[in-house]
Amino acid sequence: QVQLVESGGGSVQVGGSLRLSCAASRYLTSGNCMGWFRQVPGKEREGVPVIITDGSIRYLDSVKGRFTISKDNAKNTLYLQMNSLKPEDTATYYCAAAVGPLNGPYCYGGWLRGDYRPFNNWGQGTQVTVSS
Repeated sequence: QVQLVESGGGSVQVGGSLRLSCAASRYLTSGNCMGWFRQVPGKEREGVPVIITDGSIRYLDSVKGRFTISKDNAKNTLYLQMNSLKPEDTATYYCAAAVGPLNGPYCYGGWLRGDYRPFNNWGQGTQVTVSS
């Protein structure tokens, strides 16, 4: 297992930017995934971007061109740079990792299908509020 701690959320105006950080308690070896998810009360959690340890990345269509996921392996930290923020980006953002032989191999395909069950490690969440 791995502990994940998010930071960087806050309140911004439309068009503003935020960078979220997710510090992992240890390095994730090859074949695992990390990603950012968001959830609004009363709605389904949605995967925003996902990245696997070989560097493959996919984004939710609504954030393409605005959000960028990256990793700093030396710091065991995942980032989400969010630009041109919109009110509909308001949500609690969670960092998650799919770790282990029963989870890692299935995380990327699962994310593409909207099946997030392979993600077995979650942070506590950080609130992002975008106001007009």
